[in-house]
Amino acid sequence: MKSQRERFFPTLFVIIAFSFFLPAIIWGARDNITADIIINLKSVSQPRLDPSSQYIAYVLRLPRAEKDEPGGRYSEIWVAPLHDGEPRRFTSKPVNSWGPQWSTDGANISFLSKREDLDESTQIYLIPVDGGEAQIMTHHETDIQSYRWSPDGKWIAFTATDPKSEEEKAAKEAGKDWTVMHENEKFSRVWLYNVESGESRKLYKNDLNIWSYRWSPNNRSILFQATESPGADPSLMFKKIYRVSIRGGRPKVMSETEGKLGDMAISPDGEYLSFLGAVSLNDPLAQSAFIVPTNGGEPASLTEEVEESAFRVDWVDNETVILVTNKGTQTTVSTLHTRNAKRTYVENSEHVISSFDWNRKKGVFAVAASTPHHPSEIFWGSLNGSGLIQLTHHNSEIESIALAKQEVIEWIGPDDLRIEGILTYPLNYREGRRYPLILQIHGGPEGVSRNGWTTYPLGPVQLFAAEGYLVLQPNYRGSGGRGVEFSKGNHDDLGGKEFEDVLSGIDALVERGLADPERVGIGGWSYGGYFSAWAATRYSKRFKAAVVGAGLTNWISFTGTTDIPYEMSLVHWNSWWFDLPDLHWERSPLSYINDANTPTLVVHGLRDKRVHPEQGIELYQGLRIKGVPTQLVLYPREPHGLTERAHRLDYMERVVTWFNKYVK
Repeated sequence: MKSQRERFFPTLFVIIAFSFFLPAIIWGARDNITADIIINLKSVSQPRLDPSSQYIAYVLRLPRAEKDEPGGRYSEIWVAPLHDGEPRRFTSKPVNSWGPQWSTDGANISFLSKREDLDESTQIYLIPVDGGEAQIMTHHETDIQSYRWSPDGKWIAFTATDPKSEEEKAAKEAGKDWTVMHENEKFSRVWLYNVESGESRKLYKNDLNIWSYRWSPNNRSILFQATESPGADPSLMFKKIYRVSIRGGRPKVMSETEGKLGDMAISPDGEYLSFLGAVSLNDPLAQSAFIVPTNGGEPASLTEEVEESAFRVDWVDNETVILVTNKGTQTTVSTLHTRNAKRTYVENSEHVISSFDWNRKKGVFAVAASTPHHPSEIFWGSLNGSGLIQLTHHNSEIESIALAKQEVIEWIGPDDLRIEGILTYPLNYREGRRYPLILQIHGGPEGVSRNGWTTYPLGPVQLFAAEGYLVLQPNYRGSGGRGVEFSKGNHDDLGGKEFEDVLSGIDALVERGLADPERVGIGGWSYGGYFSAWAATRYSKRFKAAVVGAGLTNWISFTGTTDIPYEMSLVHWNSWWFDLPDLHWERSPLSYINDANTPTLVVHGLRDKRVHPEQGIELYQGLRIKGVPTQLVLYPREPHGLTERAHRLDYMERVVTWFNKYVK
């Protein structure tokens, strides 16, 4: 017979064990986020409302499996009903499909795809809404890049790049396939496809590289943005707006503009064009709204001195436009009267919008939007401002994952300038403790960190939080979301006060008792990589570790190797390096290599045209010669970022290991 003591302790153990697991039983057990979970998240984009506003077609992007061939994510076309029913898949991986649009009668969905059993190039396909197989529509010689149905449904305008000539094909066959820069360039041109006959014709013969375009409401003309040469730099800096009749002829410049151009739309009566553009050549963003008569004239600004950055525009009626903007760390949808400038906010919630579509006749819009609690999903809303209604749940597994607290914070930078940022707390945060801090810096520099879903393979914020780090994503001066003046705030001073904004953010977190000043790391890609390299050299004493992803390290050699020398110099620097060589070299991380003592991980894609891999190699060689702990990782086939599953997983695991070793 057991004693009272022997009977008591097993019972006590059961009670303690039950009490320990009671929260998990009540609330449901939650797992920590991992690199595998991040890599397996799905994403939605390109929402398109049907003419009746009963359905939304969209693109679902899915990760490749470990056993699949290397490559980017798969893309499928899905359709979600606005009211009753579940989303339905219309195309399936491993064949990629994207760019969904509705036929004017709403009976079919068109899309782009490359299906080698039907055509070796990307073509336009059509699939019935009520079921059936996809049918190929076009058989163009080269890949179709984009397309738009005419309002009457009789035509499809599409863009495609010039094919190689027979002489060029023969030269390549003979091994004479050298490239002479800026000679014999291939232009992207607009073609017209006759839906009834199935025939296509080139709309104009001029050497203009087309980037975006819109049909006139009467189907008689096309307004488009084009440059006199192909390439990333011209597309960013030197686009003009043209108009051409669908009967052909010479395109004419519709209105004189300067600097960057963005989204555009034509009023229902065809009388006016609204467009997003820059206020000057050195404006970092096409963030301001303008209108101009479609028969030509001087553009009129609609958003002067507005502290927002617009990225989508359309028309509600002939006197009202609808705008989607970045406003600080959030996004907004608003209407703006073109005559009296009356502004009405329609959507101004915690949802951060990444894609937007608008059905003017029904007054309904569709968006892809995220929150701090879930990646982007498909929503719909209307002008009555009743809020967004969620239609998809493609990442429902995230509901079982423990996510760290995320909030918007403010601090004061140099010149008493108010700076914002997104702060993510350690997953198991305890008040009163100081934590190691990781800075995650956005690129651009005109990018913006927004208070939505912030965790991606190249910026795994919640993964850092799960490892016990504070994570700060600062929107330093030069960022978008705060209007023209703020985005121009770093002109002639790259790496100057904009970086002091970041240092002030660290100091603010230290002053609040949150961050440990002796345990600070920094990472980012592109311009965020520049900040990380700058931190590891010029400000090495303040940082225990850095991760430089596709980062700029030498402003002089960067300008000679990038595909955007004009954009980077005229827009962001506001000067050429050869006019101010001392300043450009002084702001290069390599110029401070003798001060470097921060362990630095350098990563780069070998097919990066934006920031050439030599930028990373230069920094690595300098650190290695100086005896600073460093590692250089070069990923084959990768452009300005990482697209392949194995590379993304390796990067996340490598970065966490680096910070844990040198920061913790």
